[in-house]
Amino acid sequence: MHLFIGNKVYSSWSFRPWIMLRHLGVPFAETVIQLRDGSTRDRILQHSPSGKVPCLVDGDVTVWDSLAILEYLAERFPDRSIWPADPKARAFARAVSAEMHSGFQALRGQCPMTITKRYAAKARSPEVMADVARITAIWTEARERFGAKAAGGAAGPFLFGAFTAADAMYAPVVSRLHSYSTPLDANAQAYVAAMRTLPAYRDWVAGAVAEPWEIGEVDEPVIENLRQKKA
Repeated sequence: MHLFIGNKVYSSWSFRPWIMLRHLGVPFAETVIQLRDGSTRDRILQHSPSGKVPCLVDGDVTVWDSLAILEYLAERFPDRSIWPADPKARAFARAVSAEMHSGFQALRGQCPMTITKRYAAKARSPEVMADVARITAIWTEARERFGAKAAGGAAGPFLFGAFTAADAMYAPVVSRLHSYSTPLDANAQAYVAAMRTLPAYRDWVAGAVAEPWEIGEVDEPVIENLRQKKA
């Protein structure tokens, strides 16, 4: 398998299939294509017909959308519990993953992923806060209704107990809420903490810190810069 992705600092869409593959321990090659470079689109088009990343190439199969890649992995590795086993939990997981895939435009636009930096807390627009409220409501409902069932009767820290495709879909949101010092209730804080300590999540952050590219900065006071710590 070969996964083509954008910069790990910024590419929220690429983060989703990457963290799933890494968490599963599935061997794969990766190619990072620098975003917002003059040759970016041409380089991506060599692999992805949409001209966008991520794109997974598995032999003669090419899949070029983050959610579609997760669905493909679920079919490719049916024994890995990429979606919850319980039908009701699986339906809920797919619904909230699709909502993430197509929604929350205010949060995406006003708080872009910049995973190596943390910004000081500040008031956000009503539209962003409405997105945050909906996201944290999803997290609470998933963990309360399905978390224990998906973990075999013992409550796990993720949305459905064990890590699933739904967690992969929300990984970039976790990074945004942390980066922008967003106030969260205790349940959401616990979920963010669980995600950020996941080895696959930490591996992505380490890769982001090691990248040489800067393609645009958020104009807000920075209270933590992981790249400076590295230096």
